[in-house]
Amino acid sequence: MRTRFAPSPTGPLHLGHAYSAILNHDAARASGGSFVLRIEDIDRSRARPEWEAAIYEDLRWLGLDWEEPVMRQSDRMPAYAEALDRLWDMGVLYPCDCRRRDILEALSAPQEGAVIYGPDGPVYPGTCRPGTAPTGPRPTGTALRLDMRRALHRIGDAPLSYIESGELIEVSRDALVDAVGDVAIARRDMDTSYHLSVVVDDAAQGITDVMRGADLADATQIHVLLQVLLSLPSPRYVHHELIRDEAGKRLAKRDDARAISRYRDDGHTPEDIRAMVNL
Repeated sequence: MRTRFAPSPTGPLHLGHAYSAILNHDAARASGGSFVLRIEDIDRSRARPEWEAAIYEDLRWLGLDWEEPVMRQSDRMPAYAEALDRLWDMGVLYPCDCRRRDILEALSAPQEGAVIYGPDGPVYPGTCRPGTAPTGPRPTGTALRLDMRRALHRIGDAPLSYIESGELIEVSRDALVDAVGDVAIARRDMDTSYHLSVVVDDAAQGITDVMRGADLADATQIHVLLQVLLSLPSPRYVHHELIRDEAGKRLAKRDDARAISRYRDDGHTPEDIRAMVNL
């Protein structure tokens, strides 16, 4: 078993992060496997070196250790570019100049009906989708979307499924088209996306088991499709519960009062943190 914890260095780690990190670390150690750390810093506008340093400090204080060296996504741009080139050559990507406001305006037009929300927000209405697959070199500096219908045609009858908590889950092709749509695989300000990077990096690190929050469960169908397109292995998945506050609201990085460092500064112990998250 190889598990991973993959935080973004955009703010303090909170109790929800502690829960996920400990869960992955302990599962790997109990099986005699490996636990790896990945810094997901593709959002260079928000990533900060001081938050990355704080991640290491918090995790070490919790008693966790991991394989070295730590993978940092900002060092992995050539790998993402290679994956994008492969997808572009397959004819399943197309450039998109739409801004979020453009998408919302298109979806709010009277003839469009109710807005459908997928893993990435409102399902893209296909404004920039071409009638035929684009040719020539892959464009850079622009968003690239996955043409869902062409992608599904490309894989043909290949199995589209994954293991979730020990159960085989079949991915619905109809749901990918209607409820997920043409998701962005490369964003104009990143030259990659969470979906692409996580799939490429999980394969590169040999991750066998992905244990992450339930808020990412709907994204798994996208990741499985990318794994099939790129001929990458599909890990087993577990989407664990989210740690919430007393009002039932999920914790976010803006909840500094529940930051691990605050608990440490207030005199709490790593054992206290485990008790707080029922581990």
